[in-house]
Amino acid sequence: MSAPYDGDHGQGAGRAGYPGGPPLPPGPDQIPPAPDPYLQAAYDHDPYRAQDLSVQDPVTEALYDRAAHPPPPPGTYQQPQPLYQQPPAAQYAPDPRIWAQTPPPEPDGPSRHLPYGDDPATTQFVGVDDLVGGSYQDQEQPDAFAHLFRDQEGPTGSSPVPSEPTPTPAPAPPKSGGRASGLLKSSAVMAAGTLVSRLTGFVRSLVITAALGAALLGDSFTIAYTLPTMIYILTVGGGLNSVFVPQLVRSMEDDEDGGEAYANRLLTLVMVALGVIVAIAVFAAPWLIHLMSPTIAGDAAANSVAVTFARYCLPTIFFMGVHVVMGQILNARGRFGAMMWTPVLNNIVMIFTFGMFIWVYGTSAESRMGVQTIPPEGVRLLGIGTLLGLVVQALAMIPYLREAGFRFRPRFDWKGHGLGKTIKLAKWTVLFVLANQAGVLVVTQLATSAGKLSGKDGTGFLAYSNAQLIWGMPQAIITVSVMAALLPRISRAAHDNDPGAVRDDISQGLRNSAVAIVPVAFAFLALGLPMCTLLYSSAGTEAARSMGFILMAFGLGLIPYSVQYVVLRGFYAYEDTRTPFYNTVIVAAVNAAASALCYVVLPAQWAVVGMAASYGLAYAVGVGIAWRRLRNRLGGDLDGAHVVRTYARLCLAAIPAAVLGGGLGFAVLLGLGEGAFGSLVALILGGAVLLGVFFVAAKRMRIEEINGMVGMVRGRLGR
Repeated sequence: MSAPYDGDHGQGAGRAGYPGGPPLPPGPDQIPPAPDPYLQAAYDHDPYRAQDLSVQDPVTEALYDRAAHPPPPPGTYQQPQPLYQQPPAAQYAPDPRIWAQTPPPEPDGPSRHLPYGDDPATTQFVGVDDLVGGSYQDQEQPDAFAHLFRDQEGPTGSSPVPSEPTPTPAPAPPKSGGRASGLLKSSAVMAAGTLVSRLTGFVRSLVITAALGAALLGDSFTIAYTLPTMIYILTVGGGLNSVFVPQLVRSMEDDEDGGEAYANRLLTLVMVALGVIVAIAVFAAPWLIHLMSPTIAGDAAANSVAVTFARYCLPTIFFMGVHVVMGQILNARGRFGAMMWTPVLNNIVMIFTFGMFIWVYGTSAESRMGVQTIPPEGVRLLGIGTLLGLVVQALAMIPYLREAGFRFRPRFDWKGHGLGKTIKLAKWTVLFVLANQAGVLVVTQLATSAGKLSGKDGTGFLAYSNAQLIWGMPQAIITVSVMAALLPRISRAAHDNDPGAVRDDISQGLRNSAVAIVPVAFAFLALGLPMCTLLYSSAGTEAARSMGFILMAFGLGLIPYSVQYVVLRGFYAYEDTRTPFYNTVIVAAVNAAASALCYVVLPAQWAVVGMAASYGLAYAVGVGIAWRRLRNRLGGDLDGAHVVRTYARLCLAAIPAAVLGGGLGFAVLLGLGEGAFGSLVALILGGAVLLGVFFVAAKRMRIEEINGMVGMVRGRLGR
């Protein structure tokens, strides 16, 4: 734009027509190019000449000093030159000896090829100066506000010197979905890994149940297999899972080495601590089994088998801790996939081990094997295979760490480097998991006792664990994956004292996970029976039916369980581990009290079903308390209206879907029986109706999270 007076504005607005900046003035030895007579005045027309020139540039308006640069008085503007005048005649006629000389021939050899190759796409618009000096790398970026002046420059721009148009790539289409879509994409790899891990975990539970049955032998192995996990969580697991991710993130931001020394100290400390814990636990295995289940400890054969299994399984505590620390180091560096995919290797090893056991001894239905008849070789095979699975899982993390640039070097200089603060924070987390595991311990004792008193398969602790494994799969795939991606971001927002960002991320995590959690919870309630009769038919129809009723009782408790998990992440982001501890004490107390009431009031075969319902009730109580405390922590606003409205509308859409899908599945079971074929047909037809009705109802209600997820899926599929 050729404005009559630009003042200091000429450096801002006047360059809008030059993507690379205004043309440089000719040097002292250069002859200025003759102006093009047909273009020299083509852009002098200014439709906004009468307006204040300072308002034409909103960016430099704030920096413009009107007092130092007053505009010229009215009437002093230069008159525009006439357009399209004839060019002046040349003083001398053109000399053909100068402009029509024959160029010398190009030499043969490599010099005939251009430096960037012979491809016209890369050489057509590249000048000699660019090829030799690389001056194209120093070009100034286009003015980001040039579009504000295009209406003043006419239809063709304001470049006074015509030039060849350089091809520009087409702008990338804007990504849809906003923050929710980005969050869903960031957790896609983790969700896929967790899905495969949980699916192989299902297969693992199937082969364990098929090999050992759902009676006392199966309960004995389950107690021994669960014991290392409980000890690990009680000692260091809770702190590693919740406290150390924020600490690792802070060390990466604040330390000069990017937190590598802190991670090495942490990993060394955990390895030493876990080694001591494993030695003590293996020695105290008989007392631990008695603590877990007095019913099994009171049976000599069952106690012997359980103690033997426990001594093979307890060393896995060490490898659990190493795996988790390595995974948290990767999570803090933005690598989330490894921790979700490596458990698949553990499941594969265990599936192979129990498959070999079945190949040698047959299934439990065929061999009728119990605690008195299982051979020592079989116990040894299962014990070694269980231990080997965790070893492979931990060692598989090493290549991922090397790819992320982390090299483990043992460091024992623990004092004065921030680990004391971390351990102090983890103190409350240890008390948190202690309260939680106290409730689990009560349920374990009551479930094993109820299973033995009922005298029926599928009414003990193994049935409870199998149903809980199915029930917890959506939580691990959806909620845990979403929050694993969100937790570093929430930790940074809390570190920057930005409660609004923390609130928004927690609200986003709750609403995104609810899209899948709510319909799946109703699906467990409606179709839990055909699910278990299909998956655990190898243990017998009676045991599979009992597991189905337990899964139905778990069903709706998945919703408060998922909400509780997300809300507690907000406290951990603020390094507040005391509040989750008090909250978990309440949850564990309610769970233990309600389970004990069910054990006393209900018949033995229905006691475990009541315990499963008590689990969800306890978390519903805990959610109300945790929600109120976190809302107060964030200044009285947790986006509650938005979150509650989303959950309420999803439940309204899921209720008719569950009624229709569950009714159809029950009718199919009555018509075809509860065998594998009838259960499969009932599950397929009932599930299709449930999902179809839910999706239609949710679309009619215009639930934005459903629309965002559908849009993201369509975008990924290119439709």
